[in-house]
Amino acid sequence: MLYWLVIVPIITAIFLYIFPFRKTGKAIAMTVQAAMAAYGVYVFLQSRYGDILLNIGGYDSTLGITLRVDTLSAVFILLTSLVFMVVALFNFNQQFNRLFWTLKFIWQGLLTGIFLTQDLFNIFVLVEASTVIVAILIMFNRAKRPMRDGMLYLMISVIAAQFYLFGIGYVYRLTGTLDMVLAGQVMQTLDRSSTILPYAFILTFVALKCAMLPLFAWLPRAHGSPGAPSAVSAVLSGLYIKSTVYLFIRFMPLFEQIDNSTFFLILGIVTAIVGFTYAISQTDIKRILAYSTISQVGFIMAALNLGGEYSSIGGLYHAVNHTLFKSALFLSAGAIVLVYGTRDVTKIRGVFKHAPLLGVSTIMAILGMTGAPFFNASISKYFIMTGTDLHMTAIFVFMSFGTIVTFIKFSAMLFDKSKNKQTEQSEQSEQNEQIETDSIPKIKMCKQVSVFILSLACLFGGIFGQRTIGLFFGYDLTIDILGYIEKVIIFVISVGVGYPVYRYFVKTSQLLKRLQGIEMGFRGMCASLGIFFAVLLLVTSLTS
Repeated sequence: MLYWLVIVPIITAIFLYIFPFRKTGKAIAMTVQAAMAAYGVYVFLQSRYGDILLNIGGYDSTLGITLRVDTLSAVFILLTSLVFMVVALFNFNQQFNRLFWTLKFIWQGLLTGIFLTQDLFNIFVLVEASTVIVAILIMFNRAKRPMRDGMLYLMISVIAAQFYLFGIGYVYRLTGTLDMVLAGQVMQTLDRSSTILPYAFILTFVALKCAMLPLFAWLPRAHGSPGAPSAVSAVLSGLYIKSTVYLFIRFMPLFEQIDNSTFFLILGIVTAIVGFTYAISQTDIKRILAYSTISQVGFIMAALNLGGEYSSIGGLYHAVNHTLFKSALFLSAGAIVLVYGTRDVTKIRGVFKHAPLLGVSTIMAILGMTGAPFFNASISKYFIMTGTDLHMTAIFVFMSFGTIVTFIKFSAMLFDKSKNKQTEQSEQSEQNEQIETDSIPKIKMCKQVSVFILSLACLFGGIFGQRTIGLFFGYDLTIDILGYIEKVIIFVISVGVGYPVYRYFVKTSQLLKRLQGIEMGFRGMCASLGIFFAVLLLVTSLTS
């Protein structure tokens, strides 16, 4: 009964909209979310015994639609159900808005459908429907800037979807089927040159949805939009963007004859570096996190294209980890912005003092993201760098260093600003601009608990990292203690170097301040989409 994972959220959405029980609506929503999470866990456990297949309507894969849960899709279905449940808890004490809850449940059903289906046209329909839902949620507050951000996201997504539509149309012409598995089997028998054009069309769409360089300009506007509820930003950056990473992995067997791993490895590295460079230049709390997502997606894509077993599994595990700590950080940022009344990270201080549980949860998520010992990213980064040569290891260490500097800047808001006599006078004006901790309202406990749940998962994902990888992906990887200690030493050195870099360069750099305001417009995004397609087509044609 896999289709219930899609149908139940949509039926719940319709019910909540038609019958807006303000007092009981949230209770109904939470009950359904808990049931969906439980069913997600059940499906995940069942998938450990083998793939689960369901042919809709009794037709075979050639004529009908097949839903499939395997080792990989089960992990993302599980994450989807758990993240949406935590997001529902985060919004539990807010005033019930039936449109928001309706859109959220529909989005959950569509996103789960992407992980379930193996039909290429189904993916198009589900992604396009999700795009419309996301655009509405970005414009939810109907202010001028969110309306512009939402429309820009919608238009560039629709244009990118045409590339995908042309690609799957070409695949159908070549194979006579839209089933990914069957189409992949036929494509392997064809001449490589005939598969280059659909490959370029489909991978251009995936690259834009993954926010790869130079196609990332839409993401900070969509994920960091001031009008989008923080829960929406959390799902967008934490979970939704992983659906296209998932599709990238799924499409590789379809074009098995084409190996562009070096191209995407380089592209991932450059995307990661550009992403954290933009992140450290920002002062808007949500835009810091949005650009950090670009950097982390580049990190994941680079890992997936390194070619080794350890690095590939490490990349997959890092995608799972990013879902946890980035969702936690966006929810934390939303709670902080709500009570402090500002998105400027330089004007927020004393979160630890004002909300200790939220402060602890936020620092745990930061430790997870930066790869601190005993936290989840330390395990995924360890496996990514295992087996790489010295030069590639240095590149990944540099990318991780950028993340550390970014979150040194981000974490400053957690503490009270300490001053001494020499700096007190020079910082008096900044002190006057900062929000007084004692004058702000308390942060709701349900919001703090939701962030704590995700942050605790970051800790468990580090302590039980090997077992988690074995459970999620079926690989029994081993950790060399000396190798892990070496990575811990590198992390400690990176933090030690990162603080003076932040204090004496990032805080004072005029170049970074100028970079903060540079944004690509809609025409630039369309031009970059065409350029990327042309470059990918050329590179693929020249690669033997």
